[in-house]
Amino acid sequence: MRFVTQNWVVSWALLLLLSWTTYSSTAMGKPENNIKTSVFLSPKFELGPGTVANKFYYDVDFPRGHIALKSFNAEVVDEAGKSVSLQETYLHHWIVIKYHQPKNVSHNNNQTGIVDLRNGGLCQENVLGQYFGLGSETRGTATDIPDPFGIEIGNPSEIPYGYEEKWFINVHAIDTRGVEDRVGCFECRCDLYNITKDEDGNPLSPSYKGGLDCCPDNSHCRLEKGFKGPKRSLYMRYTVKWINWDNHVVPLKIYILDVTDVLKVSKGMSPEHTCKIEYQVESCSKGYNSSSACIDVRKTSLPMQTGGYVIYGVGHVHAGATASTLFAQDGGVICSSIPKYGNGNEAGNEKGYVVGMSTCYPKPGTIKIKDGETITLEIKYNNSQMHSGVMGLFYILVAEQLPH
Repeated sequence: MRFVTQNWVVSWALLLLLSWTTYSSTAMGKPENNIKTSVFLSPKFELGPGTVANKFYYDVDFPRGHIALKSFNAEVVDEAGKSVSLQETYLHHWIVIKYHQPKNVSHNNNQTGIVDLRNGGLCQENVLGQYFGLGSETRGTATDIPDPFGIEIGNPSEIPYGYEEKWFINVHAIDTRGVEDRVGCFECRCDLYNITKDEDGNPLSPSYKGGLDCCPDNSHCRLEKGFKGPKRSLYMRYTVKWINWDNHVVPLKIYILDVTDVLKVSKGMSPEHTCKIEYQVESCSKGYNSSSACIDVRKTSLPMQTGGYVIYGVGHVHAGATASTLFAQDGGVICSSIPKYGNGNEAGNEKGYVVGMSTCYPKPGTIKIKDGETITLEIKYNNSQMHSGVMGLFYILVAEQLPH
């Protein structure tokens, strides 16, 4: 469910300061071709130059009732509602997770009695169990689900007696104003954060150059000497589209695949997955004189116990990536998702950043993963220079049956 184990304890004083704002595009819940749209703001988080926010917000505002989700988009905005450039605040990732909680539990980020509800897999326990989640590419990546498909939530028959369905959001953002090394900061290089131990106090391996362990909540990336700048109040603005559930909607299952997933198969036992989520791309040999010749290729092959028809697919990668591709067992391409890099300064087109990912919308019925089929995920990064804390994930929506 989570990218790494986090200390989620937030002081009560801070909770009292968190405000939750909700508004809608046009009229709240007004149907548009039967699709309803709501726009929400996360609680406020503050960032000064070089600082990190990795926040977990429970019981967030979300559409309620028995509905089918049709899309989820998000971005970081300031107090005026203006989109914030990745060159100033890097959105490392955001994820959205569903859970059940007893009805008598008060709000205000209370985590008592929580039962996490993960997606279809494949990682161990609750790792990568989110329903939605992207990063810097979020503004330029399509998430719309075509008709008649949808992600079912709020089904009363699936909510235990005495419980209710809720949602939490994790936002990880890094303020890179005035930093000494902008790329190093958003790749969470340990030396730039002066971090040598993980959150449990254990020394980090000398080979671990950077990643989530080195940019936790409230950490600081090294600034240029003498740089000063103001703190800013920011929010994650997220837009949810949905329709009311009925018998005409075809439910979809969510699968998130990880190129770091190591599969352990024991006779008579179910396969055990171990997803590390992030990894390090080493720079290529000094003998190469062209960056185009320096490509790091990672692959993992994973059996799908239950298959179905692929309706949507998209990869999640970091800066430096060149491609993410999902292959069928026979070698055919299920989906290829290519990063788009910005070439300007405005929000949504920041030069050198991944600002979007191409998506796949196969004609329903044309791409099917068979039950028990082994599929292969391949991630490519340009390694003319070292990259730390990179990811290679793939998100697919699968229908077990097609509409009649």
